[in-house]
Amino acid sequence: MSGGAQLSVTDQRNSTRHPVDLPVIAEHRRIGDVKLQLINVSTTGFMTRGALDFGRGERVTIRLPQIGRIEAFLVWSEGDRAGFQFERIIRADDFGKMIKSLQPNPRLRPTH
Repeated sequence: MSGGAQLSVTDQRNSTRHPVDLPVIAEHRRIGDVKLQLINVSTTGFMTRGALDFGRGERVTIRLPQIGRIEAFLVWSEGDRAGFQFERIIRADDFGKMIKSLQPNPRLRPTH
């Protein structure tokens, strides 16, 4: 697909993924609003569950707690799962605040 993101960045999947169960509304330029179900998130991206109607490199904007609006690019999709990379890395302190707000149980919070 022409016009998509140039996904030649270094693979940053070494970031710690945190399991979540977070429904979000994604804004897509062609489709409009799309419901996504985030099942894990890291400082560099997120994974969703559910069918998608767009291809690799296409971009969405989502709103995350404590982070606000952030763009992400579809990097891969397989079956009903898909992986997105954020346009920028989320700062560790902001990411920690977001995880804390999503996981109020102290035993589930990451230890930093």
